[in-house]
Amino acid sequence: MATDARPKTIFLVEDNRGDIRLIQEALKSIATPCQVVIARDGMEAMACLQRQGEFAEATPPDLILLDLNLPKKDGREVLAEIKANPDLKHIPIIVLTTSRNEEDICKSYDLHVNCYTSKSRNLAQLFKIVQGIEAFWLETATLPPSAL
Repeated sequence: MATDARPKTIFLVEDNRGDIRLIQEALKSIATPCQVVIARDGMEAMACLQRQGEFAEATPPDLILLDLNLPKKDGREVLAEIKANPDLKHIPIIVLTTSRNEEDICKSYDLHVNCYTSKSRNLAQLFKIVQGIEAFWLETATLPPSAL
């Protein structure tokens, strides 16, 4: 069980409004208090993570849920940039995408993703995936401090 009383900040990088809504609903069902921050494209995600412009006061996330197929800058590029940045590379990243492509899976692990999972359009299955993320990443794993 998490010992940190502070709500966890989950950074959801997803462009599909329907998937955003479903993932938010699934996250509301978990016991761990969390704040969800959303970026709808790769450029916005990197601006937020690097605290640029309107995101200067953004809270560093405890966990990133990253879709691969994003506009402006795709998830593979975002993943590579995060893992190459000494101030960001410690943030655990879970690729949560519809792709089951072997090349996407291998490339994501080559870029040091912490976990790769395929999202489901089935609400019950999506809730199960999110509950698994909570059980391991928010309750069992010791996460690095989020303050940069």
